[in-house]
Amino acid sequence: MSYSIRKIAQPYTLEHRVYIEKDGQIVSPFHDIPLYANAEKTILNMVVEIPPLDQRQAGGMIIISKEEFLNPIKQDVKKGKLRFVRNCFPHKGYLWNYGAFPRTWEDPNTVHPETKAKGDNDPLDVCEIGELVGYPGQVKQVKVLGVMALIDEEETDWKVIVIDVNDPLASKLDDIEDVERHLPGLLRATNEWFRIYKIPDGKPENQFAFSGECKNKKYASDVIHECADAWEKLIAGKVSPGEISIATTNVEGAAVSAEPSKVAAIPQNENLAPAPIDGTVDKWFFISGATV
Repeated sequence: MSYSIRKIAQPYTLEHRVYIEKDGQIVSPFHDIPLYANAEKTILNMVVEIPPLDQRQAGGMIIISKEEFLNPIKQDVKKGKLRFVRNCFPHKGYLWNYGAFPRTWEDPNTVHPETKAKGDNDPLDVCEIGELVGYPGQVKQVKVLGVMALIDEEETDWKVIVIDVNDPLASKLDDIEDVERHLPGLLRATNEWFRIYKIPDGKPENQFAFSGECKNKKYASDVIHECADAWEKLIAGKVSPGEISIATTNVEGAAVSAEPSKVAAIPQNENLAPAPIDGTVDKWFFISGATV
């Protein structure tokens, strides 16, 4: 499938949005893009939110906006200000292409039997560990390798480990043990990054289920299936969406279809130069207990 992006307003502003288009028509990255990219269901689509670059180049902390019509990608906001991830030495920005699986939902009404925590009400998070740097709104085809279970404010926040099928290492990575063999230290660094990245904002260390162990491909696939089943109930209106926008352009049996007039009202591509940002986002934070 051919996807492109439509940029609205200047990056690093409250108004900036990135919409995803398929064949020139805006689609929801949450609901309209298929989860699986092949009939065998061995290759999945992921939507890139944040590439593994310096955070200013990556656009700060970018998220799929669950609440907005057709769920554009935007920079997260906290207390009215744009949110940037902190640099926790020795980690500069994100370590991977970070994003989400479409057509998945971590149901906040369900407590996972092993993590003992409810879902976080988001699409399933994905860390793509290949060397091919993406961009916000890119749709990558990936294969699943494993999953970590972050416990964030008493919610299960799964982090699925994947690799782009076009990456030079893709043929050598088939399960989680292959990651340590070919990319030694990456899983340990990933665990540490998620453990400490909120500390500069005054929050405690994040915790992990399974003592931080990264579960294998089979376990990750089961988590994906559970979250895909939860999304199907969400999009069909069988559970309350709360503040989530479930408008869709192409999902058969969906409870809410996108109004053509609202789609047509979305501005055309602007592709404006980024707005200036405060240089303090480059500040380093040295966290006791972090490893080099």
